[in-house]
Amino acid sequence: MFFWDQHKTITSCYELFTRKVCDRYQLTQMEYDILMFLHNNPKHNTAADIVKIRKSTKSHVSTSLKALENKGLIERIQSARNKKHIEIVILNKAESIIEDGMKAQKEFAKNALDGLTEEEKYMCMAVFNKICANADAYLKKYAEGENEKSFLL
Repeated sequence: MFFWDQHKTITSCYELFTRKVCDRYQLTQMEYDILMFLHNNPKHNTAADIVKIRKSTKSHVSTSLKALENKGLIERIQSARNKKHIEIVILNKAESIIEDGMKAQKEFAKNALDGLTEEEKYMCMAVFNKICANADAYLKKYAEGENEKSFLL
C-alpha cells in the first residue's frame, strides 16, 4: 500500500470515534465536522473559511449549514457594514454536542498517537504540516495555471 493511501485509514478511524456523537444528535458527519471546526477555529467563522480551510465543496458546506441552522445549532449573522459578510455563530443548544465532540476528538488522538513519545508527536506534526504546506502550495500554483504541464506528466 502506498503511504498516501493510508490517510483514508486515519479518516475512517476518526469517523468511527465521532459516529456515536453523530448518531446521538442525529448529525451527518459533515454537520458534525463543521460544528467542531467552528468551535476549534473561532476566527474562521464564515462559509468561505470552511470551504477554503477544510477543502470542502461549497454545496456540501451550504447544505450542512442550512441543516445546522434548521436544527437551531448555529445562527448566521450578516455584517452591518458588508451585506456579503455573514458570520456563523454556534448557539447554546450545541453545547452538549461540542462537549461530546471534544471527548471523541481527545479519544481519537489518544488512540492514534498511542506509543509515540512527546518528541515523536511533535516531529510527526511538524512533518505533516510541511507535507500539507507543500500540497497547498502546489494546489495554489495549479489553480493559477502554473503547473498544468508538470501535472500531466
